[in-house]
Amino acid sequence: MSETPPGKGASAARAPRRVRADAQRNLKTLLKAALDVFAASGVDAPVREIAEKAGVGVGTLYRHFPQRSDLIVAVFRSGVDCCADAAETLAEEHPPLEALSRWMQHYVDFIATKRGLAAALYSGNPAYDSLPAYFEQRLVPALKSLLDKAGAAGEVRRDVDPFDLLKAVAQLCNSAPGDSEHTRRMVALLIDGLRYGAGKGIERDD
Repeated sequence: MSETPPGKGASAARAPRRVRADAQRNLKTLLKAALDVFAASGVDAPVREIAEKAGVGVGTLYRHFPQRSDLIVAVFRSGVDCCADAAETLAEEHPPLEALSRWMQHYVDFIATKRGLAAALYSGNPAYDSLPAYFEQRLVPALKSLLDKAGAAGEVRRDVDPFDLLKAVAQLCNSAPGDSEHTRRMVALLIDGLRYGAGKGIERDD
């Protein structure tokens, strides 16, 4: 058996890791590009436009997402994950009420970018059947954690249902599409309203 030339074995061992890292970067870039294109042009935009924006070949896009529905599902789930994960980060960096307020504005951004996906999500295609449950499973606990912290600090009332609040903000966003500043002001007023009754020992039924 011949010996491995010096350094060749280590280089070969590192190669798959580099490939995986490159693939992961390509995936993230594709999802971001698809989100931007969907928001601007709708979900029927040419895949070539998405690939060009991401700086990859069309073949790379199809390797990750053989069907358009695969890409749409991945974009939606990625947005939900980003929004949910932000709750923990904000809770670590800011006081409870500020963390809650900042997260709600982050959620406004998520709703705004989701508009480009609306036509597909509500098309009746069974490929998207799991998405509403995924939305609820990830975002309700994220918001609940922020409400619990703010409630324990006496900064907001403690009988707020997180799912109701998510729906209320989504309705505010949809009532004024394209006017993000108006939506942000309305959401800020909504959060301010949660302070009514704060610190009075009202418990939420979970």
